Amino acid sequence: MAGGGFTVDSNVYGVNARLTASVVISCIVAASGGLIFGYGIGISGGVTTMVPFLEKFFPSILRRMENAKNNTYCIYDSQVLTAFTSSLYIAGLVASLFAGRLTRAIGRKSIMVLGGFTFLVGAAINGAAFNIEMLILGRILLGFGVGFTNQVSGIYLSETAPSKWRGAFNTGFQLFIGIGVLSAYVFNFFSAKLYWGWRLSLGLAAAPAIIMGLCALLISDTPSSLVQRGKLEEARRSLLRIRGVESDIEAELNDLVKASEATSAVNEDPFKSIFERQYRPHLVMAVAIPFFQQLTGINIIAFYAPVLFQSVGFGSDSALLSAIILGSVNLTSILVSTFIVDRYGRKVLFMEGGIQMVVCQVTIACVIGATLGVSANESMSKGYSILVLVLMCIYAAAFRWSWGPLSWLIPSEIFPMRIRPAGQSISVAVNFVTTSILAQTFLTMLCHFKYGTFLFYAGWITVMTIFVALFLPETKGVPLESMHKVWEQHWFWHRFVSRAPPSDLQKPTD
Repeated sequence: MAGGGFTVDSNVYGVNARLTASVVISCIVAASGGLIFGYGIGISGGVTTMVPFLEKFFPSILRRMENAKNNTYCIYDSQVLTAFTSSLYIAGLVASLFAGRLTRAIGRKSIMVLGGFTFLVGAAINGAAFNIEMLILGRILLGFGVGFTNQVSGIYLSETAPSKWRGAFNTGFQLFIGIGVLSAYVFNFFSAKLYWGWRLSLGLAAAPAIIMGLCALLISDTPSSLVQRGKLEEARRSLLRIRGVESDIEAELNDLVKASEATSAVNEDPFKSIFERQYRPHLVMAVAIPFFQQLTGINIIAFYAPVLFQSVGFGSDSALLSAIILGSVNLTSILVSTFIVDRYGRKVLFMEGGIQMVVCQVTIACVIGATLGVSANESMSKGYSILVLVLMCIYAAAFRWSWGPLSWLIPSEIFPMRIRPAGQSISVAVNFVTTSILAQTFLTMLCHFKYGTFLFYAGWITVMTIFVALFLPETKGVPLESMHKVWEQHWFWHRFVSRAPPSDLQKPTD
């Protein structure tokens, strides 16, 4: 097989670890970082369909909506409107790069608290905004909060969860993203009936920030982070709480200490080390996986869903309600992924999800093209509008049990300790820069490409599915400390990693 096979001794530590209450609670808190990200994604598309919001900040869009002869594809084509949406992701890009160094210095837990506080301040400013500058400033602070938490959540989950359940716990991050998106859609639907409802929707972003920030104060940092910062006794206590098997503690702690000492002895900047030849596969995946994830078009649909549904024939309330339906499908599909990712593996889900998304995107393009054509001077009939909604739900389901959770899981589990924070920072930064570019250009692309926009994304999904089939090894059930072996046994990557890097020490086999 192109991906290569991999076997690992089942007698490694962590495999027999109990699923303790401590590890469950810690992972839920870390995964709740997805809550603020999801709410940030979902809230913008809903408020931009609210007339009082448009009157105050984007009156030109209202004038276009009143012009019945206007091309449906182009009603929301506004660079200022897209700047409101994409500013969050540009700020997240900057924060994620700084977060890599901060994570090493002050730990994973502290970064989660910092991210929650920054997001809270941004939500307060957005809710009280009285001009476009204040609105975008609030979104930038939201972006800083999201950048910090996105960088650290995946690392925390991978370092804390037992390898047997690492995939399931990591999908928890995507689950909370889905909860955040759905919550935003629901709040938008009900607040749209109030004149000041947009302030309520934007201000309520403070709620998930408070929940995550306060809960993060109650959990311990990861053993790897504590060891890196010389807090060995705290690391031992943390391991005992999360593993629940005392006989495994000293062996795992010793390996963490050895890996940390080897990393310190090298004394190189991890952001430079990651460009070494031996880390070429890791770097390629850190860039390619999040880049491809965004080119599925999912976040574009997530934060422009109400706008998109309104463009193809739904009224304002119907568009918001359709977005809620889409969000509910997302949430259900993520739960499916949680139960199957550690049973069937990463590659199977990547492949199945990719094929399903391509079929849906091409079909959506055909339906919209056949009914609206290029001019789109008339709205789509109710029947075809419902068909588009169904197709988008099937497409979203495929993403949420494949590229959605796996694009956060894979980068968080493939890096050795030496470059883990740097690798995760690069992965999150690529995600944000790609998202910001797509968010800034999507409405213009929809205006000019029309239904061809969906064919654009279908083409990219085809490319990424082939890439995964050829170049991504299976990592299901592989302990982080043994991850180098999947690259050594891969048909292509073995030439770059002919031996284990000195800082990737393994537990000796019995």
